[in-house]
Amino acid sequence: MTTQASDIDSIVADREFGWMDRYLPDWLRPYGVLARWDRPIGAWLLLWPCLWGLSLADGWPSLWLAALFLVGAFAMRGAGCTINDMTDRDLDAKVERTKKRPLASGRLTMHQAIIFLGAQLIVGLVVLLQLNVNAIIVGLASVPLVLIYPWMKRVTWWPQLFLGMTFKWGALVGWTAATGSLGWPAVVLYLAGICWTLGYDTIYAHQDKADDAMIGVKSTARRLGKATPIWLWGFYGLSLLLIAVAGTMVEMGWFFYVGLVPVAGHFVWQIVTLDIDDPDNCLLRFRSNRDVGLLVVIALLVGKVV
Repeated sequence: MTTQASDIDSIVADREFGWMDRYLPDWLRPYGVLARWDRPIGAWLLLWPCLWGLSLADGWPSLWLAALFLVGAFAMRGAGCTINDMTDRDLDAKVERTKKRPLASGRLTMHQAIIFLGAQLIVGLVVLLQLNVNAIIVGLASVPLVLIYPWMKRVTWWPQLFLGMTFKWGALVGWTAATGSLGWPAVVLYLAGICWTLGYDTIYAHQDKADDAMIGVKSTARRLGKATPIWLWGFYGLSLLLIAVAGTMVEMGWFFYVGLVPVAGHFVWQIVTLDIDDPDNCLLRFRSNRDVGLLVVIALLVGKVV
């Protein structure tokens, strides 16, 4: 019997329906939900820092490297979600939005998740091994962050900081893949990405703040509360400043700074229209950060022209 979207909706609440329901066989669909194939925003947010690093480096970015990072971002984002759900399966079962995820609901077993995780990590490793030696070393250095991040919500009010440190590591890898060695401009760009993540993931965390408070999960949304918009000005403002500094360090043309104006405008729109008590409002603004990542890449590229 073919599983209908409505049947799946009764099993997994926090997902979207589309190509997975039309094209994936029933047995594969829970794995797709586990890896969030139906919600690629996380993969985009993982990919953009890689492309930032490529675009910041001297010369035009390699399309081959960009393609590798695209594949790697989707594989590693899926692996990260798998690790997160394996770690949080008991907590997810207590949260309304996540209680019917494949592991929390029992649709998949831990054994199945481990095998699936291994397959995704193999894809990521194959991609990593296509890079130069220094880029491989930099990439492998992120493994401790990947492993500890899922536990941070249990021990600190700032798990979003650790998410930023993990998710924006690609800026370092992208630069090193393009140049052959790590450099200070990439480090500054990496710090900009961390500040960016602190902003958008705090917005995202406001969706779950009631459930998080009930089960004792910590987040910047709970820590900052009603003061969130004020902090967002700081997070996004510092991110924009650090991006500009990174561009200055590599002597970007003045078009680069013009290109940052739409980025600034997007940040302002997110903050002034945010309603931290409306989950749909928060989700829309969180997802819009896919456009922020693209706008920064465009700014970096036009900065190479003039």
